[in-house]
Amino acid sequence: MIRSLLTIALLGSQALVNAAATKVEKRSIDEIYKAALAEGGVVTLWHGGDEANSRDDLKAAFEQRFPGMTLNVTVDLSKYHDGKLDKQIAEKNVQVDSVILQTLHDYPRWASQGALLDYAPLGWDKIHPKFKNKGNAYHYGMAIIAWIGQWRSDKLPGVEGPVEWEDWVRPEFKDKLVLTYPNDDDAVLFGFDLIMKEFGTEWLDKLLALNPRWVRGTRSPRTILTRNDTDLSPVAPYNISFPSKGRFVSWPQAGAILKDAPHPEGAKLLHSFMLSKEFLEPRGSWTVRQDIAPPKNYPSILEMPGTDPTAFGKWMADRAAVERLRFYLEDRIGTAQGVSPIVDDI
Repeated sequence: MIRSLLTIALLGSQALVNAAATKVEKRSIDEIYKAALAEGGVVTLWHGGDEANSRDDLKAAFEQRFPGMTLNVTVDLSKYHDGKLDKQIAEKNVQVDSVILQTLHDYPRWASQGALLDYAPLGWDKIHPKFKNKGNAYHYGMAIIAWIGQWRSDKLPGVEGPVEWEDWVRPEFKDKLVLTYPNDDDAVLFGFDLIMKEFGTEWLDKLLALNPRWVRGTRSPRTILTRNDTDLSPVAPYNISFPSKGRFVSWPQAGAILKDAPHPEGAKLLHSFMLSKEFLEPRGSWTVRQDIAPPKNYPSILEMPGTDPTAFGKWMADRAAVERLRFYLEDRIGTAQGVSPIVDDI
């Protein structure tokens, strides 16, 4: 039901004290490439996600575009990456060059600690103002992510496909729903918050009465649904829907370069590449750039009915409220069961 849309792009706009002028990239991407090769030809990226191979596409595209470069990308849950990075920062032993994470509340803190590089890569000027900070470039949107509903029509013969959130709790879906534990993923938790604020806890009562299967990881429901990809242009019998009455989750995934990155030139090359038209346009998805057309038959993410991509970052900043909701749902649903989705067999 609540699923991740494969897309990439990010962040919010908390004002930070800017101790020094932002370094705006003036070199061409080929000049940055030469500097990155001279530096050693390596870049280490920690990327949020719940499948170990989910950024193999990025690694392949980057290394093909820039022969001689090696992208060491480690995918793990953002809530695990941030704690490990905190430890490296505290010990003054930073070993990662770039982070692209869901934990949007971490970036202002890291910036205030002086841990991030105030650097505007190529393409930064094309990022929508709502997806970057005014006055600095410590962190900014790298990718747009959204949750969508997905179902298989061949598994629901004669049943009208669900669109609105109230459709998903119809009695005919008993024992047929697969959902990510909201108490295990803050973006899913935010989705439940939006739904319950509109439809009340009665909606949750109806959902739980349907005996959904709860899993760890936001890709697991789709994997269970099908091994085939589902995107904004699905092929039968796979279908997607956005609610026309309720709200759904979207946000810009934040990216930043560490000030003490071992390979800053490699990180600059990576960020410039990921924000380039060359990389983003062929993906046919929403992006943080203002000058790239939205997916066919859809408006821009900022004009898409039913969502506000800037809301998630603000919601994430109120950690007390997030934790209250997490424990409320954990009490209703139970603690997340199973090993990390990074190592499970789903």
